[in-house]
Amino acid sequence: MELTILLCFAAYTVLLFAVMWLTGRRGAKGNEAFFRAGRRSPWYVVAYGMIGASLSGVTFMSVPGGVYNGAWTYMPLVFGYVLGYAVIALLLLPLYYRLNLTSIYTYLEQRFGARSEKTGALFFILSRLLGSALRMYLVVFVLYEFVFRAWGIPFWVPAVVFIAIILLYTFRGGIKTVVWTDTLQTTFLLAAAVATVVAILNNLDISFGDLMKVSADKGYTRMFDTDPTAPKFWVKQVLAGMFITITMTGLDQDMMQKNLTCKSLRDAQKNVMTSSLLFVVVNILFLSLGAALLAYSAETGFALPVNEVGAVVPDKIFPSIAFSLSGFTAVVFVLGMVAAGYSSADGTLTALTTTFCYDFLGFGKGKDRNENKELRVRRLVHVGFALLYLLVIVAFRPFHRQSLIDTVFDVAGFTYGPLLGLYAFGLFTRRNARDRWVPLIAVASPVVCYLLKVWSPVWFGYAFGFEILLVNGLITFGLLWLSSVGKGGRA
Repeated sequence: MELTILLCFAAYTVLLFAVMWLTGRRGAKGNEAFFRAGRRSPWYVVAYGMIGASLSGVTFMSVPGGVYNGAWTYMPLVFGYVLGYAVIALLLLPLYYRLNLTSIYTYLEQRFGARSEKTGALFFILSRLLGSALRMYLVVFVLYEFVFRAWGIPFWVPAVVFIAIILLYTFRGGIKTVVWTDTLQTTFLLAAAVATVVAILNNLDISFGDLMKVSADKGYTRMFDTDPTAPKFWVKQVLAGMFITITMTGLDQDMMQKNLTCKSLRDAQKNVMTSSLLFVVVNILFLSLGAALLAYSAETGFALPVNEVGAVVPDKIFPSIAFSLSGFTAVVFVLGMVAAGYSSADGTLTALTTTFCYDFLGFGKGKDRNENKELRVRRLVHVGFALLYLLVIVAFRPFHRQSLIDTVFDVAGFTYGPLLGLYAFGLFTRRNARDRWVPLIAVASPVVCYLLKVWSPVWFGYAFGFEILLVNGLITFGLLWLSSVGKGGRA
């Protein structure tokens, strides 16, 4: 079985490099292809590929597994995503296209100053490096546990292999390659979920409708938590989903860089709104998969995976059952995981390189630009971020305790909050922030929010969930207002 999986993984990797070769033959070359794809990407290709990029290995594993503890209470968060995508399409994309941005954090320099630009870029780098590395970690972790561990291979070896492959196929084409490889990743990711559901239905000899009825009777499909004090109270979930999307997509260089490769603003807007609707359907699919996994366990007596103290590990439910069903589902699961990991990491690596080059090294600024020098620097930066990526993946392993989707959103809540406050202040006020104060404010706000998240159950009897992101943004906005002077024009 392990050898079969390894061969399928190798075949999939060859297919990726074939896509890279085909997309690199025509159109923009060099840095123009790497950073902007010549702004010639078809909007429907970007929309489809963004599904895989948005889901990642964390969604692939943690959303189905999360049904064990939270039923379908993840769905209100998804409904909030749709509202967030509407804000991106109507407010942020017109701004980015009007200013002809490559790095979206250049807006902060034009609105407030160089320190604000670097602060925004640094928070993105920190958040994306950690968040995306954790997503990739989960892929490496699962493949290590179910494939490589049996061969006595150390954990860091598959981590190095994965990062090396991603580095190689993004090294030349960058975002131009990523836009097209993401379509391949999305296809395999969705195919894995569908194939597993079908296999479970055949194994239990029931229809999908009967499965949903059994799941509803057992409470697996409960969608709305009506307790206002609960972390997943549905109103908080909707609001959190909206602002998570605005920040983790609209204020995220990785996701916006894909959108900014579209031919026009109108195409980019069609892409975003189409993606939002597809995202609802896809998450219903993954939650249905989670219900199917639990129904299979209940009907067959399959023992759910547990940790050393006997607690069920949600992130291991999907792989454990997939590997027990058949060799086919095991292979399909692995390919889906690999696709999810690649899709999350390739765009992120490209976006980190873009942000550092434009916001810290000054690419695109000044009259005396040396294209060859910028090309060499860009390649060094790209390799440097790949090494950082690898370091985070290997270093995180001893700290893997809770469901990773919660960890990823915790990281986002603390790191994207200052970006939310900065952009809101720039877009909705005419006041000038004191540029020199912005870095201090951007650090102070997450610290305050961390204290609130830890102590609010004791102080107020209220547990913060994903909505801590909104609180973080409001604190940043308030501190910027208090420190601001006079009025300035809009960017």
